[in-house]
Amino acid sequence: MTTPTSTPRRAAAAAFIGTTIEFYDFYIYAFAAALVLGQLFFPSDNAVLSTMAAFATFAVGFIARPFAGVVFGHLGDRLGRKKMLLFTMVLMGGATTCIGLLPTYAQAGIWGPVGLVALRFLQGISVGGEWGGAVLMASEHAPKGRKVFFASFAQLGSPAGLLLALIAFRAISEMDQEALMSWGWRVPFLLSGVLMLVGLAIRFGVPESPEFAKIKEQKQTSRSPVKDVLRHNWRQILFAAAAVTIGSGGFFFTNTFMITYVTQYQGISKSTILDCLFLVTILQFLSQPCSALLAERFGEGRFLKWVAALCMLVPYPMFLLVQTGNLVYMTAGIALAVLLLAALYSAIAGYMAEAFSAQVRYSGISIAYQLGSGLTGGLTPLIGTYLAGQFAGQWLPLALFFSVLAFMSLVGVIGLAHLRSQRHTLSPSNPEVVTP
Repeated sequence: MTTPTSTPRRAAAAAFIGTTIEFYDFYIYAFAAALVLGQLFFPSDNAVLSTMAAFATFAVGFIARPFAGVVFGHLGDRLGRKKMLLFTMVLMGGATTCIGLLPTYAQAGIWGPVGLVALRFLQGISVGGEWGGAVLMASEHAPKGRKVFFASFAQLGSPAGLLLALIAFRAISEMDQEALMSWGWRVPFLLSGVLMLVGLAIRFGVPESPEFAKIKEQKQTSRSPVKDVLRHNWRQILFAAAAVTIGSGGFFFTNTFMITYVTQYQGISKSTILDCLFLVTILQFLSQPCSALLAERFGEGRFLKWVAALCMLVPYPMFLLVQTGNLVYMTAGIALAVLLLAALYSAIAGYMAEAFSAQVRYSGISIAYQLGSGLTGGLTPLIGTYLAGQFAGQWLPLALFFSVLAFMSLVGVIGLAHLRSQRHTLSPSNPEVVTP
């Protein structure tokens, strides 16, 4: 029997494993877009245009995420967190497996790219609904005063999924080009079906969030949670969306765009940059729980402000080290940036969740996070590729772009901290923010 002490740990573990699988599916598409999808689905004599077309389909998934945040936020606040998490996992696993079976442009003409865009849209819907539920299942099961740390396990699924994706693509990158382009690229997508079954088995064993179960038992659930949160908490949503900017856009800058940048503009091999990112991601995975603990110790708001400010400065040493082409220096430069991004990313989920009442929390954090990540995460590789093409050989415009993303996060954290400092009284008819 599950004891009260073990339930928070099981919920955190389930959130971690579930988001690991979801982000594995999402990241393998990102790597495929950077490495092969342009040639397979958007063939052109211009390699930059093919890559930008592939990144445009990557952005489609982010366009779907705010829509999914609204839909699943409403359902999660009405029907429960657990049901949504089971559904989104089936949706993601099915869409990703189907991408692995999809005919290319050479095999099916225009229908290949059309199918790719449609399945990518379903991936975006899945992640858009998944994230909020995973964060809440971990944080709402957590002991008092530990919500940021327990919520960080949902965030830990991102580097874990990235590690799995890197391992998969590092393995197939050793194949000869003909085998890779004909069938090898499909293998990471097809593995998703197996991972989906594992994730479903784990999530079935975790009970519903106690906070949601309580408000449901007391018949205090909101009839229109999206409407309520937009009416009463729209400022929290806007500032929270800004706060996650560098946590989402920055990661896709370092983990997706950087692959294209160093291979196309610096002549560095795919295997070298993948090895670099693999080492960096291990450091990220190890550092995130430590960052969440530090945030709880020193104050989440203060911690997030300092980290966001440092993120504005970090792209300059990163690019100086990446320009060397040396694996050790490249790894150090990218790791410096990623460790700061990871520090913000680890603490922001629990910090956001506490800005909304339980009746509208799934809607509030889902809309905010998917709005922020949908705009910046999806467009960052595309904008980076455009800047790299316009300013060939110059890294300063790219570094300035990174600093702008970090500045947006700093503004968001400051605004969110100000709103959290205003204490309100919750009533069923007025689901205002409750601040600790």
